[in-house]
Amino acid sequence: MSEEIVTVLDWIAILCLLAGALLSVVAAVGLIRFPDLLSRMHTAAKPQVLGMLLVLVGIGLRLVPVEETNVFNVGTLLLVGLFQIVTIPVAGHIAARVGYRTGRIREDLLVHDELGERLARKREEDAARSAE
Repeated sequence: MSEEIVTVLDWIAILCLLAGALLSVVAAVGLIRFPDLLSRMHTAAKPQVLGMLLVLVGIGLRLVPVEETNVFNVGTLLLVGLFQIVTIPVAGHIAARVGYRTGRIREDLLVHDELGERLARKREEDAARSAE
């Protein structure tokens, strides 16, 4: 690759790394500052995933011009990003449901409680079945 392209890729990589680090710091501050579990779960999942993806893009852009050994390649970064995109939202959803079922959710902050309605219908159906 030409020296100019490598320089441009380095600057783009630096910007991606800084933006990813900034989003991770914002997510950490949100974990401390937000009042309830659902808000904290949101700030732990959304900006953290985007920040991690930006860091991976920055690392990938930095590896492309100098990759000669094939020990650690961009394909590995793609797999790491894919697994994080798949697992972090699922883990956040499960943790939020556990928090809801154990009563750690501030119900005054909920606008519409679909899970509460679904659980109430399920309890009514179970009570009707046990009464028969």
